[in-house]
Amino acid sequence: MAHAFDTLQERFADLQLLRYEVPGFAQLPLRQKLLVYYLSEAALLGRDILWDQNCQFGLQLREALETIYTHYDGPDDNADWQAFKVYMKRVWFSNGIHHHYSYQKFQPGFSKEWFVERLQTSTKRLSTNWSAKTDEGLQNPLSIVRCPLSTIVELIFNPEVMPKRVNQADGEDLLLTSACNYYAQGITQAEAEAFYADLKSKADANRPPMLGLNSRLERKEDGSLCENVWRIGGLYGNALERICDMLGKARQYAENDRQRLVIDKLTEFYETGDLKTFDEYAILWVQDTEGEIDFTNGFTEVYGDPLGLKASWEGYVNIIDHDATRRTKALSDNAQWFENHSPVDERFKKKQCRGVSAKVISAAMLGGDFYPSSAIGINLPNSDWIRAEHGSKSVTIANLTHAYNLAAKGSGMREEFVIDEKTKQLLDLYGDVCDELHTDLHECLGHGSGQLLPGVDADALKAYGSTIEEARADLFGLYYIADPKLVELGLTPNSEAYKAQYYSYLLNGLLTQMVRIEEGHQIEEAHMRNRALISRWVLEHYPEALHITRKDGKHYVLVTDYPLLRKAFGELLAEVQRIKSEGDYEAARHLVENYGIKLDTMLHKEIRERYRKLNLAPYKGFVNPKYELIKDAEGNIMDVSISYDEAYDEQMLHYSQEYRTL
Repeated sequence: MAHAFDTLQERFADLQLLRYEVPGFAQLPLRQKLLVYYLSEAALLGRDILWDQNCQFGLQLREALETIYTHYDGPDDNADWQAFKVYMKRVWFSNGIHHHYSYQKFQPGFSKEWFVERLQTSTKRLSTNWSAKTDEGLQNPLSIVRCPLSTIVELIFNPEVMPKRVNQADGEDLLLTSACNYYAQGITQAEAEAFYADLKSKADANRPPMLGLNSRLERKEDGSLCENVWRIGGLYGNALERICDMLGKARQYAENDRQRLVIDKLTEFYETGDLKTFDEYAILWVQDTEGEIDFTNGFTEVYGDPLGLKASWEGYVNIIDHDATRRTKALSDNAQWFENHSPVDERFKKKQCRGVSAKVISAAMLGGDFYPSSAIGINLPNSDWIRAEHGSKSVTIANLTHAYNLAAKGSGMREEFVIDEKTKQLLDLYGDVCDELHTDLHECLGHGSGQLLPGVDADALKAYGSTIEEARADLFGLYYIADPKLVELGLTPNSEAYKAQYYSYLLNGLLTQMVRIEEGHQIEEAHMRNRALISRWVLEHYPEALHITRKDGKHYVLVTDYPLLRKAFGELLAEVQRIKSEGDYEAARHLVENYGIKLDTMLHKEIRERYRKLNLAPYKGFVNPKYELIKDAEGNIMDVSISYDEAYDEQMLHYSQEYRTL
């Protein structure tokens, strides 16, 4: 990684944009460059799908905002204009009007009168996606919902309209109170759960498809429910057709026959929408482990659905990092050892860990729900039976982690929140290496560990499923990062290094992640709930090992017994695995509701005030590199260039024009 590369790009609101370098791309042979190029095009072409999934009026709202943004002709120092620019950039970042992490709707800093005036002067430039009334029927399943301009005004300025993209508040109807567009308006949580319970009762219990994954649940004229499937010729068909066109071009440059089979099966899935075909694709994808280039493309993660059934669209392309992959290979080669020595009940352990593959990669392109905010590790597929029979693929994304680490240096976070100099030195020595290793353990082994008992529904935990699954993987990593086995494998430098991860994890879960939440709100996002759940449970059950203490008028995390913390993590891991394996909904609900959601009002205020003085952005995301085909005078492709100089707003407007599909 070139140290001269500048990761910092732009800062606004609570966000900071970074660039990530793609090391080694320039040295790839042309065939592999073209594979990356066309897979990247396919990853970007699903953008409109995600915007529509996040909100039924998301695409029209984006068009209205971008039209104002690109045609504003007033003074630059106008306060409304300056506030509007920030709002526009926040909406781009979140792929909609709701915060990407808290799910709360943004409040505009510009006046309604100013916006309406600007909107009215822009109407002649708007596309045909606008009409005098809303068309919510099923008569035209190939097009997105049309809406009047007044709907956009209400959506932005009325805090009661679609206030939260994903609501998971216990006791409320999660569908009627969520703005996401996976279920037609008026469909209740009880109706949806009954619909999918009926489908599951008729499905193969041993190898169940991920029902509901690729469809919008809608209501027919007779009142019954039906799925509007995302496929070519159906909902989102135009976008999927263009994605398949790029996949077809990528296929010409595939590295091996297995990769060609993966592309062919994914294309078949997009054509048919058949979930059995999706499972066949997932199996082929897991088995494709030989190439330098890999990708995912499609309906993947279910965090955006309050019921945890329907998947948001995402795509990414990556290049293997051979040197760093030696670390993850050591874990995957020993997967059975870790499974056998896990503190969970023997009933829940896999007798044979199949097909566990892990590698470190460099991201080459981020798309859909992976952009601009991205995970730094991935483990797929999500189907439990495919994991059990065929294994999974795990990746840690090194160049994104590198960009995060560069941005964090000198931030003042450790000086402000770490309790003493000795602990700061511990974090300076081992913080980065142990954080990366915890991600490896989480993705490579944690998600792939354990098994459901026969007959247990993979969706039995309902709205709590995502949080419990993330807690399970985190706990697996926390338990094992302190194991002497990692020193033996050369993955940790000594038997003390794990303490850095324990302290930083608990500091985040108990205190610093609060900076991401507006005062008066609770924890909504699954990963944040998971970290709070683990940290607070340990704080309550092991007070002899962990405290929140007060010094100089401020609160700090104090660890008094690191080995005892490992026992605590192991105990909680055993319980969380039991909950998952047995499908114990009430136990999951108890853990999440009691430990993962509520915030102490005064402590929350203190942490945010301390953080505010550091002038840091709590959230970070990425601007993609830009690839271009280099052709000779006859039009023959001679090379693929990569550049990193596209500005954030320039890239967003470029994507809205170049990759508009719906």
